[in-house]
Amino acid sequence: MYQYKTHGTCSRSISIDVEGNTIKKVAFEGGCTGNTQGVSRLVAGMDIDEAISRLEGIQCRAGTSCPDQLAKALKEIKAARA
Repeated sequence: MYQYKTHGTCSRSISIDVEGNTIKKVAFEGGCTGNTQGVSRLVAGMDIDEAISRLEGIQCRAGTSCPDQLAKALKEIKAARA
């Protein structure tokens, strides 16, 4: 399980479980519960690249959002594997 500390959002961190290039599970710590649970369920089973392309750049406050932070975390996971 990968742990990502978020920046500029109400959520404090994101736990991400990835198998191959598929997102298995995502859990946000903090943030707006309904929104973070919704995002987590929507990306479960999704390809990492597809999730990044859909979530990257979504803004809520401070030029970022919980979905955008998830995209950044997924990019870090990809970079660490390269």
